Amino acid sequence: MAQTKITREIKRNAEYLKNQDSPATSMLQETPFENLCLASQAILEKAQKQGRSKCPRCHGSRMFYCYSCYVPVETVPIEEIPIVKLPLKIDIIKHPNETDGKSTAVHAKLLASEDVTIYTYPCIPDYEEMQHEIALIFPGPNSVSVGNVPLSLQAQCKMDTKGLSAEPVLKCAKLEPSHSSIMSEDKLPKGKNAALKKIIFIDSTWNQTNKIITDERLQGLLQIELKSRKTCFWRHQKGKPETYLSTIEAIYYFLVDYHKEVLKEKYDGQYDNLLFFFSFMYKLIRNAKDSAGKK
Repeated sequence: MAQTKITREIKRNAEYLKNQDSPATSMLQETPFENLCLASQAILEKAQKQGRSKCPRCHGSRMFYCYSCYVPVETVPIEEIPIVKLPLKIDIIKHPNETDGKSTAVHAKLLASEDVTIYTYPCIPDYEEMQHEIALIFPGPNSVSVGNVPLSLQAQCKMDTKGLSAEPVLKCAKLEPSHSSIMSEDKLPKGKNAALKKIIFIDSTWNQTNKIITDERLQGLLQIELKSRKTCFWRHQKGKPETYLSTIEAIYYFLVDYHKEVLKEKYDGQYDNLLFFFSFMYKLIRNAKDSAGKK
């Protein structure tokens, strides 16, 4: 019975993609995860065949993991799930109306539990005292690219020290390389550290975002806009651009860019396993769609 439920759910997702004129549909013709350095997904294949299992904490019936407790189910031993170590701490602010079972934010918590915290809005931290160490992933007229983050945080740090509002930092964050000598780290006031330590992601549909992004606790934070990438999410938001990523995709792509452009280190797949669950579910739905098309 449990297996039948899962099969129906996968078929519903596949049928949804089949009937939508969405970018995710066209991307099913290729496999974007083939070249990633992913851990073996044999345990997920086994769990998928067994069907739903109990969450070890709340005892709810789930597939692969419990999206309420952020732990794998009994058929997926935690020691067989890859652990991803992140260079930054991540806070995910989830909209209260975001359906837990449809969110990919839990993937980040499962795979990088020591570095990821999920909050349900309006219960979020007050970031005022750490504005020079935190940035928010959100596109907008004042957002900066990942590569410009260090320089922009330094500028914000200088203005905070002078007693100015942090808001102008967002307005002048698109700094030219010629400003580097002015904002160089050796000219920062003593006791101020402008290094990025935490990044914030909003987990919601685009239409739900406004309530969170306008919260006074997030005002004045440096905003980052990611490079454009096409989403592979099977629940693509109808009527929205193909560049609207799922939460786990946004986290993954940010970290890859941060590793290359800010840390200036060679990327060898260090964060690929953040897509461990996402890529597996993508393949399940793609295969279900292919099977449905052959009938």
